[in-house]
Amino acid sequence: MSISQLYTFIGNLTYAAQAIVAFWGTFCVIVVWRRIREKRFKSEDAQNAFLGEVGRSLSKGDFDAAASQCDGDPRAVPQLSLVAILNRNLGFAKVRQLLQDRFQRDIMTDLDHRLTWVHTVIKTAPMLGLFGTVLGMMGAFGKLAAAERVNPTELASDISLALITTAIGLTTAIPLMVCVASINIRIRQMEELVAAGLNQFLEMFQAALNINARRK
Repeated sequence: MSISQLYTFIGNLTYAAQAIVAFWGTFCVIVVWRRIREKRFKSEDAQNAFLGEVGRSLSKGDFDAAASQCDGDPRAVPQLSLVAILNRNLGFAKVRQLLQDRFQRDIMTDLDHRLTWVHTVIKTAPMLGLFGTVLGMMGAFGKLAAAERVNPTELASDISLALITTAIGLTTAIPLMVCVASINIRIRQMEELVAAGLNQFLEMFQAALNINARRK
């Protein structure tokens, strides 16, 4: 294998690596976006309407009815509400701490894990582009050094490699940076909405515990 063929082979590997990196970054963004949509209510009014239904059951001390209203709903507030109801024997203080831990572990940790991969792609894509640039320039200068006269068309493939890989790296990283900024805003909005919903639920939950305690 000649040096020129070696540069071509490594250049093709660089293109393949850039395609894999771009695909993985896009996949992670889509997963995070869908995960956020799955875990939050569309609006605060929709969340309040759900909590109102659960609150009516809790006001009667009917934990089983409240649990059935939460069961099967993949959104964060219903899931955490169900955890609280099923663990009500632990007491209010321990249940509140449990909900905080579960929210961080089951929801936020997964989002952070996916976003970490996206940040890695954002850093890796331009570096692969830079590698392609260096590789292309090495190939071009190698041809210039090996011959007294070089046809400019012979340098075209090496220069194309240098420019195209750089463009692909930037084309991958820049949109992902915009997506991450948008995702971070949506995560903050989701956290605020979930926190408000949990506070509202915990007030009703504590009142229901007090009702059951008086009955006993």
